[in-house]
Amino acid sequence: MGAADTLTKARNYDAMKAAIVRSAGENPVYGDFDKPIPAADEYRIAVAASALSHLTKSRAAGTHYSSVGQFPFVAGVDGVGRLEEGRRVYFVLPTAPHGGMAEQTVAPAAHCVPVPDALDDVTAAAIANPGMSCWAAFKERARLAAGETVLVNGATGSAGRLAVQVAKYFGAKKIIATGRNPEALRALAALGADVTVTLTEDAAGLEDRFKEQFAAGVGVVIDYLWGKSAERLLIAGAKAGPEGRRIRFVQVGSASGGELTLPAAALRSSAIELMGSGLKSVPLERLVAGIGELLQAAGPAGFRIAATPVPLAEVEKFWAQDDSSQRTVFTV
Repeated sequence: MGAADTLTKARNYDAMKAAIVRSAGENPVYGDFDKPIPAADEYRIAVAASALSHLTKSRAAGTHYSSVGQFPFVAGVDGVGRLEEGRRVYFVLPTAPHGGMAEQTVAPAAHCVPVPDALDDVTAAAIANPGMSCWAAFKERARLAAGETVLVNGATGSAGRLAVQVAKYFGAKKIIATGRNPEALRALAALGADVTVTLTEDAAGLEDRFKEQFAAGVGVVIDYLWGKSAERLLIAGAKAGPEGRRIRFVQVGSASGGELTLPAAALRSSAIELMGSGLKSVPLERLVAGIGELLQAAGPAGFRIAATPVPLAEVEKFWAQDDSSQRTVFTV
């Protein structure tokens, strides 16, 4: 073997396959990336599965407030894999420039939690991110108490469907689910939804339907949509919510737009508490702990989430596909 062959072999040994983001605004490409070398407080993880999420996409595009702005880097904010001694873990926020969509990654030990045997790699990877969003919203932000009524705005996507299940798990007395697809809304009854409200373009009619629900008492709203439906919810809650009754409105996603118009009186004349839930609004250690709790509960509680496994080598083909009812999970 010549010197050139030896050098090529050494380079190949030090490289791995990954989904690489080379510059802002460009989709990842499947190629070779340097294998990670863990620091003293980090784990090296052999990745088995990493799910595609809005957070993953927006960080790759450089548009999320937590984007690092360092190129090139490996896409993927989380995943499931095995440590060098064999333990299976879920990891979140790997150390840049490494990400979850690669054969290997590195993450701080504090960013890893055990995955129970009852969950397979694809299910654990699929459920963690949307589960974290509602788990933190209910437990850390709204402080949901058993016996309260919960309204999930945007309940027909994978995150919203999981929020319905988690609300039931936390002991919600009544769960109201909203969405645009009547057929998808009907299917939520099997997951725990007691009432469904179809979102329409008729703002006045939609507000009246929301008023009916608030008049009966709503303690917590989890909002995945923002935009016009959130406007109607906040205004209806201010007008129809019983005087002095506390309503915690937790903003999680903005699938219907990043802005809304809200009369100031809607907050002055009500006991609505408007808050967000996500990275930086909840301490990272609490988010990680919550994911661990969610994963442990998922099997016994029977949480369901639709997931489509796809080989990582096909990342360029599937990256742009966006089906809110199914989670795409890249497998290694």
